[in-house]
Amino acid sequence: MGIPLDQALSIGAYVLKQHLTGRKRYPLVLMLEPLFRCNLACAGCGKIDYPDKILNQRISVADALHSMDECGAPVVVMAGGEPLLHKELPEIVEGALAKGKFVTVCTNALLLEKKIDLYKPHKRFNWSIHLDGDKEMHDKSVCKQGVYDRAVEAIKVAKDKGFRVNINCTLFSDAQPERVAKFLDDVKALGIGGITISPGYAYERAPDQQHFLNRTKTKQIFRDILKRGRGGKAWPFFQSALFLDFLAGNQTYQCTPWGNPTRTVFGWQRPCYLLGEGYAKTFKELMEGTDWDKYGTGNYEKCADCMVHSGFEATAVVDAVKRPWKIAAVTLMGVKTDGPMAPDIPLHNQRPAEFVFSRHVETKLAEIDEAEARAKKPVAAE
Repeated sequence: MGIPLDQALSIGAYVLKQHLTGRKRYPLVLMLEPLFRCNLACAGCGKIDYPDKILNQRISVADALHSMDECGAPVVVMAGGEPLLHKELPEIVEGALAKGKFVTVCTNALLLEKKIDLYKPHKRFNWSIHLDGDKEMHDKSVCKQGVYDRAVEAIKVAKDKGFRVNINCTLFSDAQPERVAKFLDDVKALGIGGITISPGYAYERAPDQQHFLNRTKTKQIFRDILKRGRGGKAWPFFQSALFLDFLAGNQTYQCTPWGNPTRTVFGWQRPCYLLGEGYAKTFKELMEGTDWDKYGTGNYEKCADCMVHSGFEATAVVDAVKRPWKIAAVTLMGVKTDGPMAPDIPLHNQRPAEFVFSRHVETKLAEIDEAEARAKKPVAAE
């Protein structure tokens, strides 16, 4: 696998400690979105559909570091939007590393060559560069020509400067297994550190609603891809082997939304990185005040087809710690790519989707307007 040994051991020890102390819910990865603004407008993305007043908001260095302390997760992933647009991101990264966190910055790489000298290589830091397949596939996904070539060049520059570089790849319903397998061979040849791969989530406000995968098609596509790479053993995946086994339909997993808690300019996002159904002011409020049983496959319509790593990777990691023989078997033998699939979670009792995006946007805009009004109000003379 593409996970460094020290990171795998550290996270395993963390999960084991939580398990032994009887802690029912705990975070594994803090998903920190210090801004929503992006320099691309991808067809499958539902993260940037906000008014300018919200897109102009930034999480400060102090708030970002406080969120890490509140949460306590050993891993911090900084995403967005495009995080390299945040002028204080280098300070946030340095602060996270000083706290002993494993840090990943997700980027489309358009600004990486310009900004890279603001960062220093570190054994607990890596870039995760967005590549949704080969040149044609990726440029189509991000709705802009030339982005793939710039990302590949940025990978080479970052590696030359001594950084660990991963790629993250999101697949949609038009993914061709043979072509995806060839792409994975190609990025492996670039000498990347690891690959994160996942089916796309059907964001309700994404411009393209036609190419999201359902669970049945997800499982077959991943079986067809992984069988072309010795059950996945041919490629350095930066994720749990049991998560890949789940994608191929061999595990019946429910998601663990609290495993990857998300902090945005709105606050702590309920219930997960993918769904903004509400926001808490503190991490404690998020964990204790969220009705977790309302969400997940079989519980909520919006979760019906989700198999994304931000929801299920934590489930796979916990399963690996509790049942190490399972991950040992998959690691040694590869993911099973034929035969019967594990039973799926029934959907007949799921509650219907609620659509609350506009309400949260209106609330945030009101907060911004109030803060701006207070800032303009003259201070009374003493």
